[in-house]
Amino acid sequence: MFRTLLAAAAGPLLASALALAPAAAQDFPTRPVTLVIPFAAGGSTDLVGRLIAERMSAELGQPVVVENKGGAGGNLGAAQVAKATPDGYTILMGTVATHALNPALYKKMPYDPVTSFAPVSLLAIVPNVLVVNPDFPAKTTEELIALLKKEPGKYSYASSGNGTPLHLSGELFKSMAGVDMQHIPYQGAGPALVDVISGQVPIMFDNLPSSSGHIKSGKLRALGVTTAKRVASFPDLPAIAEVVPGYETYTWNAIFAPAGTPPEVVAKLNAAANKALTDPKVLARFNDFSATPVGSTPEELGEHVKKEIAKWAPIVKASGAQLD
Repeated sequence: MFRTLLAAAAGPLLASALALAPAAAQDFPTRPVTLVIPFAAGGSTDLVGRLIAERMSAELGQPVVVENKGGAGGNLGAAQVAKATPDGYTILMGTVATHALNPALYKKMPYDPVTSFAPVSLLAIVPNVLVVNPDFPAKTTEELIALLKKEPGKYSYASSGNGTPLHLSGELFKSMAGVDMQHIPYQGAGPALVDVISGQVPIMFDNLPSSSGHIKSGKLRALGVTTAKRVASFPDLPAIAEVVPGYETYTWNAIFAPAGTPPEVVAKLNAAANKALTDPKVLARFNDFSATPVGSTPEELGEHVKKEIAKWAPIVKASGAQLD
């Protein structure tokens, strides 16, 4: 009798709870959303994230607040989102680093790139660029290679951190060009750029969005882009592949929510993100730094992540890079 009464009482309560969950998702968002950018301010992920956050705020009717949480090649910020309440109020600006490189680089990961997240939308494909301080003697990629071969190990290059796409861009360049230079890791692209501009470190592989303004102002000299072909915003800038055949690297930006986020919430975030990619101001800024807008369904982003993991794992292994 007791069990029967308990079941009878629990039934309406359970039904009520289940009814509230879709209602809460339907009303989403009723308060600000936090977009965690897992790198320091000033890098390309930060630039893309802030552009998208501003436009998503208008679409969602609530502020999308950017929070920079750098460290461990993006793992700290990504882990924060993976462990957040799956209600859509904490989301991640993921990258090739957080979802494809780090799983191959780190012996222990604080999250799984596939099962810990609910994919939302692939936003942009972003070229990298090889830059030097304007006072550096090499003015072309050919001259840089000749200088590095003449004095192996003398020069250093900066990156946004160990195991990041920018670090691996440098290691791939060293391997394919047959040169030697020291790697200086920073806690993000922003701090690294400051030291390259000031001359503390002469060379850097950076995302083109964060360096483009400095290239145009003359604070940095660009030697080549890392994509297979030249980019529209710098048509006179050669691709490194023109000198080192087959060389190609790039990064991408995408939005993820914690696994278990209600599909209705994911759909609203997806719609807002894809709508942001149609805004003329966003597209103009993307064009300024040669980021290619993409947009996707959550399912397409999920497949993209799996393909990127399969692509980068052997490259990381061949580089010999390994992080604890």
